[in-house]
Amino acid sequence: MKKYGLAIHTTSPELGLAISDFSENVRAVKYDLGLELSAYLHQYLQEFIIPQTWQDLEFIAVAKGPGSFTATRIGMVTTRTLAQQLEIPLFAISSLKAFAWQEKERLENNNSLIAVQMEARRNQIFVAIYEPFKAGLQDYLSDSTMTLATWQATLNNLEKNYQLIATPTNLGHTATSLLELAHLDRQLGNNPDWRSALPFYGQKPV
Repeated sequence: MKKYGLAIHTTSPELGLAISDFSENVRAVKYDLGLELSAYLHQYLQEFIIPQTWQDLEFIAVAKGPGSFTATRIGMVTTRTLAQQLEIPLFAISSLKAFAWQEKERLENNNSLIAVQMEARRNQIFVAIYEPFKAGLQDYLSDSTMTLATWQATLNNLEKNYQLIATPTNLGHTATSLLELAHLDRQLGNNPDWRSALPFYGQKPV
């Protein structure tokens, strides 16, 4: 019987869902829900999973942030509950890493560091730096919150070549990247328990 991975991306106004058996069946959708995410997430998720069932799932991947505090929390609570009830692994993956993975093939130098930045509040930005390797992206600088000046100084002090990319407002379309990164991690033998899936908020809510 085929087993599937499910990805849920809720950190931006755009809900993203993706499911795949990593051989011939892959589906993905996105919905621009904005502040209505909490009202429609479970409905769209129930509709999207068909014709598969919850018992067909082998693991779940979720965007852990950074992004909207409330939307990130909704996604984390939903996936932690599902993974606990289904007794399957839950991969919590950075929103920045998922975007970097999507953009990796479009960059001029696929071997350079990938520096990612995202707008935040209070004159700050969310940032991370990744280094490509054969099984995905490894953290060179984990998710952080900085001022633009501190970020620029960090980039200036890098001893390796890097390419800088900035995330768009909507990130639900990178749900397939979440799924691919989780699948790669799983192939390395990692099977994280739902308890270890923690959000990265970066800032306290207003």
